[in-house]
Amino acid sequence: MYSERINLNFPLALIEFLARVGSVISITLLLLLFQGEAFHPSEVAPREWLGLLFFPVGVVIGLIVAWWKEGLGVSLTLGSLLAFYVVYGYLLNYHLGGWAFLVFASPAFLFLLHWLLHRAELRAVI
Repeated sequence: MYSERINLNFPLALIEFLARVGSVISITLLLLLFQGEAFHPSEVAPREWLGLLFFPVGVVIGLIVAWWKEGLGVSLTLGSLLAFYVVYGYLLNYHLGGWAFLVFASPAFLFLLHWLLHRAELRAVI
């Protein structure tokens, strides 16, 4: 009898699952943070709107896109995060304290890891 080994790719599936769950949690927390009492658009200076376009808007869009197109979604998320740090940290000279912004964008790193491992696996098959 011929027996073929089935590769379930459990580690790859686990990384994808954690990335997706993390992205849902991150998006939900960002929406809750900017909802209601926590965010007052009238108190945001006009020059600060560009930074807000990158974080949270760009990060959320990137995490959503990563569900279907991981490479593009990761690029959008990490590019938006980098642009946010450049705008707020360098151009506006604000001190961005802590790692909170990286924590909210951390599912993008899992999506990136999954995308890279999946591509490497596809190359190994060919």
